[in-house]
Amino acid sequence: MSTNQSLQTAQADGGGVPDARQLRTILIAVSIALMAVIASVSGLNVAQTHMAVEFDASQSTVLWIINIYTLVLAALLLPLGAAGDRLGRKPMLIAGLGVFGAASVVAGLAQSAGVMLAARVAGGVGAAMIMPITLAVITSTFPEEQRGKAIGVWTGVAGGGGILGMFLSALLVDVADWRWLFVLPVVLVVVALAMTLKSVPNSRETSAHRFDTVGALVSTVAVVGLIFVLQEGPERGWTAPATLVSLAVGLIAATGFVAWELRRRDASLLDVRLFRERGLAGGSITLLTVFGVQAGIAVVLFPFFQAVLGWSGLLSTVAMMPMAVMMMMTSGLAPKLAARIGSRSAMAVGIALAGVGLVLMALLVSVDGGYLSILPGMLAMGIGMGLSMTPATEAITGSLPREKQGVASALNDVTREFGTALGVALLGALLANGYRGAIEGRLNGVPQEAADTAREGVANAVEAAGSVGPHARDLLHAAQQSFVDGWQQAMWAGVAVMGVLFVYIAFRGPKNTPPAVADETEASEAVAAR
Repeated sequence: MSTNQSLQTAQADGGGVPDARQLRTILIAVSIALMAVIASVSGLNVAQTHMAVEFDASQSTVLWIINIYTLVLAALLLPLGAAGDRLGRKPMLIAGLGVFGAASVVAGLAQSAGVMLAARVAGGVGAAMIMPITLAVITSTFPEEQRGKAIGVWTGVAGGGGILGMFLSALLVDVADWRWLFVLPVVLVVVALAMTLKSVPNSRETSAHRFDTVGALVSTVAVVGLIFVLQEGPERGWTAPATLVSLAVGLIAATGFVAWELRRRDASLLDVRLFRERGLAGGSITLLTVFGVQAGIAVVLFPFFQAVLGWSGLLSTVAMMPMAVMMMMTSGLAPKLAARIGSRSAMAVGIALAGVGLVLMALLVSVDGGYLSILPGMLAMGIGMGLSMTPATEAITGSLPREKQGVASALNDVTREFGTALGVALLGALLANGYRGAIEGRLNGVPQEAADTAREGVANAVEAAGSVGPHARDLLHAAQQSFVDGWQQAMWAGVAVMGVLFVYIAFRGPKNTPPAVADETEASEAVAAR
């Protein structure tokens, strides 16, 4: 762990360690706050058509309404995480919940796309105030022997919360109105705010250095530029002027950020020298990759459920739940496994299982086999991701000192956001290219106009099949089989990525916890339980 900030100390209200009951309340409070943020990332995806009709908005505007939240969230995580360390984590969490809750109310009542966009921007600001602080509260409040379990719960919510949020959002759209999507985060915010005010202690950093304003601004520009490329590249084209300019700005800003932080050294926003340590580097790369693969898998799964199997949006989200449940369960079990075999070994086991899940989905998937042909792979993926994410998160937070936990948590969150955007862009592109290549030779006899529509994607092909009369069955079969071919290409690419990650972690991952330390941890947990 870095000790560069020797002049900095963490201060906590009350000074004492919270008892077991208060610790449980703290964990529930930050988990509910985190759930509100995560659910809002994916929830609006199920309401795209409704927003387009009600606001008379283009598809591009609708996508901006969805993506602007994630863009603002990712860009402000590091600066606001660092600000929370200095100003106090409890005040920052309370303020974030207030901003986020108010933004959700405005979004639910919005009568135009402009108001909705503004509300989503404000929601992203509030989310960036909340998300890093939830993990920082855990790492700065929980005793070391209980911290792993608490991080496991946090990781499970962060990993499975998106799928759970999408399910609840689809349910609300089906049984009520799309505007009810914003009721869920408002309710979660109210509960989290009440529990935070009552039970969450405050902690903050006292620093001998001024806040790194330049680093905060440059990091924001870098993240905006790079995330914009990943979000807009598939739509605008990877060689479009806006994409290339954004890429150049992001790379220049990222390079400038590293150079500036190296110059600031102990006074830096993020001490980039710490990436030389195995824990920080290995944990960050693992989260980047695992979240990228998870997000990419979601991009592949939903069109399979809806266009190939013909399921509704609600049923498609239900079909994703087994993977989310396994991920959340094993995230809680991962600390025990890490205590027995070491963090690096636990991460390697999880990565290997996730890779096996991808192999199963590549080998077993078929149109005729339907959902059961991919369920074993989904379950293995969920288990593997849960086992790898918790020790990776611990490796990141454990590499930075206690007084920098807001920054550590923000880095953890930024890594997840980058991984998600990268996975969606790359695996989505592989699927699309594989589909187009496979369907080309299967459109013989199909009318030209319908064939051109089918080449755009499997959903387009399903829609076009209704207008080709006797060719409908052939077109549907061609599109569905071509989608499976593209699916397999994406899965094998994921297998290759996970294989490289496994080798890296096996040789360069965080050092394993010695058995003696693990035994002491178990003994401490037993004493705490009494």
